[in-house]
Amino acid sequence: MNTSYPEKKLIGLEVVRFISALAILVWHYQHFAFVGYSAVDFERDKQPFFSIFKFFYQYGGMGVQLFWCISGFIFLWKYQDLIHRKIISGKKFFIFRFSRLYPLHIATLLLMAALQFIYFKCHGSFFIDRNNNIAHFIPQLFLASNWGGQGFSFNTPIWSVSVEVLVYFFFFLILRFIGASAWITVLIIVICSAIKINNLTESFIVDCLLYFYIGGLTAQTFKKAAGGKYQNILLALSLLIILAPFAFLTEDLFLKIKPIFLLLYAPALVYIAAIELKLPQSFERLIEVFGNMTYSSYLIHFPLQLFIILIFGLIGIKIPFYSPLFFIGFIVLVLTLAFFVYQYYEKPMQDYIRYGGKLRNTRS
Repeated sequence: MNTSYPEKKLIGLEVVRFISALAILVWHYQHFAFVGYSAVDFERDKQPFFSIFKFFYQYGGMGVQLFWCISGFIFLWKYQDLIHRKIISGKKFFIFRFSRLYPLHIATLLLMAALQFIYFKCHGSFFIDRNNNIAHFIPQLFLASNWGGQGFSFNTPIWSVSVEVLVYFFFFLILRFIGASAWITVLIIVICSAIKINNLTESFIVDCLLYFYIGGLTAQTFKKAAGGKYQNILLALSLLIILAPFAFLTEDLFLKIKPIFLLLYAPALVYIAAIELKLPQSFERLIEVFGNMTYSSYLIHFPLQLFIILIFGLIGIKIPFYSPLFFIGFIVLVLTLAFFVYQYYEKPMQDYIRYGGKLRNTRS
């Protein structure tokens, strides 16, 4: 076991990313019960494999905060010195971000616009979100759909990516013009926490900043502790935070401490996941494949759900929402499509934007 940060992808973080994406898929499975803007005859505990996926069915939306925490860890580790010492330009930094996020976003945005139009023609209302209009479409074009109080629209899951893009600007400016000290990271966390505690805003941007910089502080702590006398203490503390809920946490207690729980659990999980593990290369490659599918699965699952709903409506068959086979089929279909979308659209477009069409083996 080695706690140094390797050049290759962190296998543990890839696993956590995939689990977070799966949690959101299961959480959003309830969309199949929706007609228009509300669920019809929906019973949460009758969903397939509820006893196994109960936590995901009830709290899978927290996968978003875990994504933000992972992003903060990776960005602080990878870009902290590069940006602060002006080794990487702002242009290159944002081209790399744009190439990673925008091609799939614009494709799924246009797809959802078409699918929502068809759904509206069939039902007289949009699917789940009402704000599918030109006023919300224009900010979507710039990945700015949720920078203000616009509400959800079109491919709804993009909201979390939208606010994270704004955090990227903040992240770059802080490192370039203010500093790279861990104390700055702590100050940002304290300010965001104070805003949340005092209910000064309900902005998702503050939430994203908070979890992003908690992930960043985790990276800075991990780096500082590596090989030092506090390394084993921090590892043990992180393991304790991860394992303790399985022994002591009841559902009632979880609901009472949910915000604090996630603020502790997410960085502890990321800290442990960042440890380099030596695994067979074939197993590592398989994990990387699943890790690469997280963004595509996140953006395609909502359009796929709407497409399935439209097809079932066209042929006049009620969706077997509570069927275990339907659930398995949906998850497998999402992951299969995500694999091909990444291989044949997302990655080629990313390389084209970054390198003028030349394929290169780089981490995003």
